[in-house]
Amino acid sequence: MRKFDYTLDFKTLDFRQHPELYRVGKGEQGVLLVEPYKSEILPHWRFKTPDIARKSASEIYTLFLQYKEQGDFVGMDMARKFLQMGYTRFSKGEASPTRRYANHKSGRKYAKESKTILPYVEDPIKAESAKIFYEIWQQAKTDPEYILMLDRHERQYTN
Repeated sequence: MRKFDYTLDFKTLDFRQHPELYRVGKGEQGVLLVEPYKSEILPHWRFKTPDIARKSASEIYTLFLQYKEQGDFVGMDMARKFLQMGYTRFSKGEASPTRRYANHKSGRKYAKESKTILPYVEDPIKAESAKIFYEIWQQAKTDPEYILMLDRHERQYTN
């Protein structure tokens, strides 16, 4: 898998027109850069309460399925990245430093003055929201057609 290419002109590039330029990269790379998908998916990305997260994850998964129906791998992958981001940004656990919103109620991981890591104080609401995103993210990333399209995209455009 080739690295995500941050050197592209994301302000003018339309990845629907140029899927050959899209690189999956690691995790959520490019989630807030790749257009027109960012603009299509971001308005649905919400997580403040479990009910809001449930609606958000459902809407994003619906977009995932629409992209799948259209044979649009880049759209599917971007929807998968937003679902993953809903989990990694707001989930419980110390394993990932990006899970700070569930671990640190303020969203701030480090103390301003000392730059030391603040104590973990789990926000159970955000942890529940993260769990909702996690379950839908797992559905998306293990979708058999997504896996086939990922492999096809990698073979076609990264050799």
